[in-house]
Amino acid sequence: MALDLTPEQKSTGKANFEQAAGDLARGDQMNTMATGGPPDPTKRDRRDFLKAGLAAGAVVPVSAAVYFGYHEWKGNKAVRTALIGCGDEGGVLVGDHNPEFNEIVAVCDIRPTNLERIYKGEPQGPRKGLNGIYGKDSAKKIKQFETVDALLGEAKKLGIEAVIIATPLITHDAIAIECMKAGLHVLCEKLMARTIGKCKDMTQFASKTGKYKDRDGNPVLLSVGHQRHYSTLYAQALEVLNTGILGDIKHIRALWHRNNSWPFSASAADRAGFATGNDIDGKPFDLPALRDGWCKPVPAKDAEPFLKNPTLMPKDYKSVTELVRWRLYNETGGGLMAELGSHQLDAASIILGHVHPISVQGVGGKFFYGPGKNDRQSDDGVFVTYEFPGKTYYKRDTSGHLVLQGGKPVKQNEDDIVVVTYTSFNTNSFEKYGECVMGSRGTMVIEEEKDVYLFKEAEPGKAASGGRDTRVTVTGAGGGKPAMEATSTWGGGGGAQLSKSSTAPAWDSAVRGYRTEMEHFAFCLRKWQEMKQHVSYEKDEQGKLKHANIIPRCHGEVAMADAILALTANMAMNRKNPQRIKFDEAWFEVDSPEVPETKHAKA
Repeated sequence: MALDLTPEQKSTGKANFEQAAGDLARGDQMNTMATGGPPDPTKRDRRDFLKAGLAAGAVVPVSAAVYFGYHEWKGNKAVRTALIGCGDEGGVLVGDHNPEFNEIVAVCDIRPTNLERIYKGEPQGPRKGLNGIYGKDSAKKIKQFETVDALLGEAKKLGIEAVIIATPLITHDAIAIECMKAGLHVLCEKLMARTIGKCKDMTQFASKTGKYKDRDGNPVLLSVGHQRHYSTLYAQALEVLNTGILGDIKHIRALWHRNNSWPFSASAADRAGFATGNDIDGKPFDLPALRDGWCKPVPAKDAEPFLKNPTLMPKDYKSVTELVRWRLYNETGGGLMAELGSHQLDAASIILGHVHPISVQGVGGKFFYGPGKNDRQSDDGVFVTYEFPGKTYYKRDTSGHLVLQGGKPVKQNEDDIVVVTYTSFNTNSFEKYGECVMGSRGTMVIEEEKDVYLFKEAEPGKAASGGRDTRVTVTGAGGGKPAMEATSTWGGGGGAQLSKSSTAPAWDSAVRGYRTEMEHFAFCLRKWQEMKQHVSYEKDEQGKLKHANIIPRCHGEVAMADAILALTANMAMNRKNPQRIKFDEAWFEVDSPEVPETKHAKA
């Protein structure tokens, strides 16, 4: 992401960020995650936690449980949880879950190889496997199911309270609603659903008061797994950004590139395990020509049950190949924007205060893949440009809250625009993925979900006043408006150490949000059970949730907005009918029937 930064400059940028966080916390200028707006002196929990260790200039490790307000877990019983979908993402979630919060008691997948892998895990990487987490003897007691219906049929007997859904995108809404009907709380992987209409169905279903309840008579919760909402790294970066030390932000550049152009190869032993002959649609099974995680060989073990009995194939798929390679098809997946871009645009939305975008346009297509080269329907390259409202685009009151009229923000300065660009291509991985936030007084780079770099803009006529090699402190804390100042030495020590340390493993749970999103989901579930009342999504006069502290941070309405960002971009990039699409506020209203699919051809 930070293309030409030297190791020394990265070290400076990382230390600048930690120094700024410390200076701001000591000066009581840190924003709270709950508001995303100006500092709130009445809410001091996280800032006091930081300041307690900052007096002596210490670098403080931050507990996600404290940071996100669910540290009062002691004494609670782990939520009995079933995992539906044991593929790549299901393996990541199992590998990062905390058994003290979520006890996995059942797993479900229609593919035999996925069920095998969810137990065995991987020798290296984030997918540790149930055997590695619970031990082989205990893992044997975890019940296996091949269908959701079979799992739901025994849910009560097994005492299942919640499910984690990590199945292909096309299935999310139907499985989530069936589980909620059965009284199970749902944490569904992103993207929320294949269409915005289905996102609204899921959200509306979860918000129905009292119709569907869990086994103890409490209404069910719905959470969606956009993990950046639970990343301590992004949380701290946002608190620093919200103080305004970057000045006027006009551009955010986000990207996630991969190189899948290398030839595919497999040993004779591996090839013996791949399906051969014809699939159930009559087309021959093939091997990928290129190394590509979205276009894997079809395992013979996965094909065998369907070849013997094609009626077992779920209605969403035409073949075993489509079941295994679902990301390649427009009907079953959402392409690069759904799988990768949704993360980056979610981050941009968080940085800009969850404001809705104004427009999107772009270019996308199947520029590299084709016949004989891992052919697919989904794009292999996208470049999209969004216009977001800047700070003065909407009118705000003296407290910094949006002024609403008829429930909608009042416009003030329509020329105040933030341009957000996103790119993703499959033929080059030179740059690391992440987001670069560019302001008039500084730049923040968030790289690979593990490092944050902060740099000050150089001032005209002042030597060594900014740039990539410049050390900074933050002044004005406790008094005037915070501002970065160049310094020859750092003073007062760093802030919360949230960047990945040099000795940490490649997959560092401490700064990623997977574990936290599952822990917080369990916490919210238990709190509503204690209160014994309907889950309430009631908002105050400023449009803020009254019970935000015990509702998942990425609940249905938030996740639906992320889906709108990703799927509307796909429509704008329709090569037969490219267009600049203006976002309609009604699309973001859960109870409105308006959705982008009704106005634009390609979803």
